[in-house]
Amino acid sequence: MKNKTCRRVHRILAKNVSSFTLSELLVVLVIIGILVLLALPVLMPLISRTRSVEAKQGLKHIYTLEKTFFYEFSKYSGDLEKVGFEQEQLVTEGEDGKANYTFEIVQADVRGFMARATAVVDFDGDGEFNVWEIDEKSNLTEVVKD
Repeated sequence: MKNKTCRRVHRILAKNVSSFTLSELLVVLVIIGILVLLALPVLMPLISRTRSVEAKQGLKHIYTLEKTFFYEFSKYSGDLEKVGFEQEQLVTEGEDGKANYTFEIVQADVRGFMARATAVVDFDGDGEFNVWEIDEKSNLTEVVKD
């Protein structure tokens, strides 16, 4: 019985296993690299648009906080801490940083406010930093496109 099992194992191990050569694998990797380089310029605007979602969401949050502050005190605040907004650590401030935008309130009084989100990273490398603004009427506008 043991002999039959050993023969089966020997037959399985003796079969030639088809595989790829190192040069074939290198050719495939080079082709994949070329395809990535061709696709990258097309994908960069899409990547920067998805990153601008952070600015839009942050500004909408500031809008909600400012409206709540206005209902309580009958004026808008020029201080992000007073309205309860906490800026996440920026990607430029260390390894734990995740935020790509810095937020500020540009103008605030009893009639309205203007909040701004400015990118700290040049997403597409053209020297322009993305800027978004929102006002008391929830008008969200892209001031500087990246």
